[in-house]
Order: sequence, then structure tokens, then C-alpha cells
Amino acid sequence: MKISNLITEYVSFKQAMGMRYQSEARIFRSFSRTLGDVDISEVDSSAIETFLPSKGPVTSTWYLKYTILNGFFRFATNRRYIDSSPLPKSLPKRPEPKPPHIYSIEELRRFQGMADLLKTPKSPLQAETFKTLFLTLYGTGLRISEALSLTLANIDLPESLLIVRNSKYFKTRIVPTGPRLTELLRLYFEKRRRLPCPLGEDSAFFSTRTGHPISYRRVGKIFRLLRNRAGITRREGTCYGPTIHNLRHTFTVHRLESWYREGADVQRLLPRLSTYLGHVDVAQTQCYLVMTPDLLREANRRFEQYAQPEVRHV
Repeated sequence: MKISNLITEYVSFKQAMGMRYQSEARIFRSFSRTLGDVDISEVDSSAIETFLPSKGPVTSTWYLKYTILNGFFRFATNRRYIDSSPLPKSLPKRPEPKPPHIYSIEELRRFQGMADLLKTPKSPLQAETFKTLFLTLYGTGLRISEALSLTLANIDLPESLLIVRNSKYFKTRIVPTGPRLTELLRLYFEKRRRLPCPLGEDSAFFSTRTGHPISYRRVGKIFRLLRNRAGITRREGTCYGPTIHNLRHTFTVHRLESWYREGADVQRLLPRLSTYLGHVDVAQTQCYLVMTPDLLREANRRFEQYAQPEVRHV
């Protein structure tokens, strides 16, 4: 069987099990392009090394590709399209994940100020569209795909709510917004109404000048442009970036810092934060709980307040 046909069968199998399998499908397309549309029986270890090089530093992306291909070749073996998997049997040690970039308030302000560079006579609302989009990502912790999927009907300004439908786990959730973000959304909503609405209330909230949804690729391109103009660069020891997804990490860390300053019961509130972010459980939220100097300072201050009464009685 040709690789392209088997990939189509495998991706359809995964999606039939309830998985989106979109990013994985892109990796498979890259795999097919690299090897050519050969028969699956012709794929050997040397062909795999073309896509998964054995030399050079091992990265998380390498492991991601390996994991996806491993499932693919198990599928092919179980259906007896091949006798055994051509993937390497021994794996190098996986590198420790680097912490994500957590934007400072000063960086966010600089980034926001760069949005005016997007003003253009052909698209007068472009600057406000991206400015509102990025502030929404920071103010709610939404995934970029969730924000771009918002429609006019999903914005409930009177109740200060965003309705996120068909998120990562095919669930719908309601995301409250604070007073400042709600006002920002209201101002943008009024201007967005002046643009075309090809699908009525189901038209994209964050849209192009023609009223159509903004592509993920364009958002990434604009984000990198503004980030570079704002002079925001990767800090030593952090992951490659800074990326647009780091706004979600930043929202989570800043929320924890705020709770510590307010004297809130952080452990009790963590499950609520997990639900707000659209996670299945708290364990999925843990990768966003990055220890920053500010967060460490607030946590230490909380511990000191707890410990001082005990010290006095010693």
C-alpha cells in the first residue's frame, strides 16, 4: 500500500476515535513529502533517518515525530501491511523541557504599543483587531484556536462571557471576562459590526476586512512582527520563542501571583483555574505553573505569614 493511502486510513481511524488529529496529520504530510509516495514496504531504516536524523541534538520535536510515527507503524504492522517497524529500537535520552517565556507587564505594554504599526487605509480595523485578539489571549488564557473560532454570537457582553465551543476536547465552556477586558471587547464589537458579516451572527468575531476568519498562520506572522519590534527576546534558559502560546502560560502564572497577593486559598482555586483553561484535570494545568521570581516572592511571603505565629511560640 502507498504511504499516502495508509496515512489517510490511519488519520481517519484516529479521528473516528474522537481525536482531532490535525497537527499530527500535518506531520504525516511532511513525512510523505520527504520520502515520496512509495509503498509502505519500501520504507526502511535509512528512509526513516531522512526524516528523523540520527545525528545532531535530539529535540522535543524529534520525539514528537517519533511518537506519532511509532503509532502509525504499529497500525501498519497490526494490519500486516509490513512485518516490522523500521523505526530505531534504541532511543537517545529525551532532553529536559525548558520553561516557557513568561511575559512581564512591561513587555506586554511594549507589545501592545506596537499594534499601531498595523494601521492601514485598506484595513482600518486591522490594528484594533490584533490588539484586541492578543489582549483577549492574555486576559483569558484562551488557546489561539479557541479565540479565532469565536463568532459574534459567542460574545455575551451584558453577562461578560465568552462561549467557547468545540475546544481541544470537543467541549463547550463559558469563560467570564473581567470589567476592563469586557469594555475592550465591547468597543471592538461595535466597530466589528461595521465590517461584512457573511454568516450573520455566526461570522468570525476576529476577522479580516472582508469579515472572514483570520488564519492561524497570519496571526503568528503578525505576532512575531510585533514581538520583534517591541524588542522582546528569549531569556536564557527558557524555551524557544517567545511564542504566542506563552500568553496562555503568562495568564496562568500572573493569576497565581494575584491570588497569592490577595491571600486567597490557591490550592482550593487551582481546580477552578483548570476548568477555566479548559483542562480535563489539574494535572494538565501543572505544565503552566512555571516558577518565576515574582511568583516565588509571593509564595515565600505567604509562607512567612504562616510561619511567623509558630515561630513566636517556640
